[in-house]
Amino acid sequence: MAFTEFETKRINKVVGAFINARRPPAHIRPQLDLAYRLKGQSIEIFEIRPRWRGAPGETMEQAVAKATYVRARDLWRVYWQRADLKWHSYEPTPQVGSIEKFLALVGEDKHACFFG
Repeated sequence: MAFTEFETKRINKVVGAFINARRPPAHIRPQLDLAYRLKGQSIEIFEIRPRWRGAPGETMEQAVAKATYVRARDLWRVYWQRADLKWHSYEPTPQVGSIEKFLALVGEDKHACFFG
């Protein structure tokens, strides 16, 4: 089940503010930018970079963090992407009670799992 319209607006406001606060300056964004997307019950945060061997203007995305909402338990499961390109539970804190707590974990990046 996807997010409700109210939940989507709230998530966009909170996550959008987090992303905007951490985006690089405008002159650097063609080389490195930060974005997010809502996908089902998940929020994915990712970096956007030019593709190394791609055509000019071609970009690639590199995953940073993911949180999936479990409505039945009213919690967010936290994930990070390892070198195998699969999402793994963030073991220091595998779940949090709010999107704000998820963003605080990502921002702190205490174990260098999200931004490396």
